[in-house]
Amino acid sequence: MKAIRLNGKAARSPVATQQEKVSPREPRVDGDAALFRATVGTVTPLTEQNHINPSRPVTHARVRSPAQSHVLPDTLSDHASGNAPEDYLGNGLSHLTLRKLRRSTAQDTLDLHGNPIDAARMLLQQFLFEAVQNDLRHVLVIHGKGTNSPGGEAVLRTLTRNWLMQHPQVLAYCAASPGLGGSGAVLILLKVASS
Repeated sequence: MKAIRLNGKAARSPVATQQEKVSPREPRVDGDAALFRATVGTVTPLTEQNHINPSRPVTHARVRSPAQSHVLPDTLSDHASGNAPEDYLGNGLSHLTLRKLRRSTAQDTLDLHGNPIDAARMLLQQFLFEAVQNDLRHVLVIHGKGTNSPGGEAVLRTLTRNWLMQHPQVLAYCAASPGLGGSGAVLILLKVASS
């Protein structure tokens, strides 16, 4: 509040007394606001039925059979030394690449559940070949956690990761997020197809 001194006595400004009378809940009407309201007139809000909720595109895991594949040379070995690492990063790539891969979304998915080892290897090679041909960079391979296999050993999990380290088109891989399969799946970063 502004105070004005008149003849040595403090007096209230007429502007301050008018502002005190206006309730803080009532909107202050300026010349611009009044002109705007007069120009626009009454407004009717849109109904809620005109609102569309955004949704993520649905991706379906394609289960392939070995009979669907083209003949590709079998270049991947089943024999590996020890367990395959959780994450793999090709030579010369930054650890930032793995961080970005973990946050990426898969452009295609392969489910290897229930396939014998030879069929799974051929399906994986065919899937990676098609993904590179279609210029896909991020793909997901579901190999399972091995809970239903004899002895509870995750055979396909270990073999899939070893095969991926051998494949020339694989730059990196990491365990998928829990929503995509967790340790029962891998997100893969593929090389760009050379034109």
